[in-house]
Amino acid sequence: MATSDIEENTGQEHGFSDFVVYVDESGDHGLLNIDPNYPVFVLAFCIFYKQHYMAKVVPALQQLKFDYFGHDPVIFHEHEIRKEKGDFRVFKDRAEKQAFMGRLSHLIDESNFILASCVIDKHRLTSREEMSNPYHLALRHCLETLFDLVKEKGQESLETHVIVEKRGAKEDDELELEFRRICDGENKYQRDLPFKIRMAAKASNSAGLQLADLVARPIGRHVLAPNQPNQAFEVLKHKFYCEGGRQAVGNGYDQWGLKHFP
Repeated sequence: MATSDIEENTGQEHGFSDFVVYVDESGDHGLLNIDPNYPVFVLAFCIFYKQHYMAKVVPALQQLKFDYFGHDPVIFHEHEIRKEKGDFRVFKDRAEKQAFMGRLSHLIDESNFILASCVIDKHRLTSREEMSNPYHLALRHCLETLFDLVKEKGQESLETHVIVEKRGAKEDDELELEFRRICDGENKYQRDLPFKIRMAAKASNSAGLQLADLVARPIGRHVLAPNQPNQAFEVLKHKFYCEGGRQAVGNGYDQWGLKHFP
């Protein structure tokens, strides 16, 4: 057996799937003061094959950081990039900013990951269950989609780690409790789901979490205004988990990889 074959199978031998998932959100999950310009909550799962993530995605992101900032501790956040805050005040003019955005868009386009996302329209929530916590509602939908994927790949008996950025002790405890509840059978399949949550600090500088941060808002903007130009979404729509497999990439994702609720 070749060395590469041994490396690729090691994780499965220890009970782990070939996938790792990075999660981020866009918009807040509060329901008292809803932003009229962005009345949605978006949760995005970026699902990577571990081998591709290690070999291609991480080095490409590091290279981009060294090229534009001279170091790699800089953390990519969609809001800071868009508003040119913090490290992203470095661009000397519009042309340099556009060149950077082009490189970043190309990196996302070239990174092979599968998107599972859920957009919650907060104005349309009606029942007590729906209105309890949009984050938890979106989480259930995304975990169910993730299970569809691992089952399709024959890896439903292996453990997949879901990496979520830490927000605060109270919020993290509530999220972990809800995650475990869903995986313990409170899902549409009424069965245990083979997923394990892992909280990571923002300072961990995770490439996967940074990419998840970059994709969430364009998804929300598309759902709010599907007919408006959205270059970022044009790249992302080919990555959603979809009905019909590879033959339907870019078309068959509505209410599959991109769920919107209600």
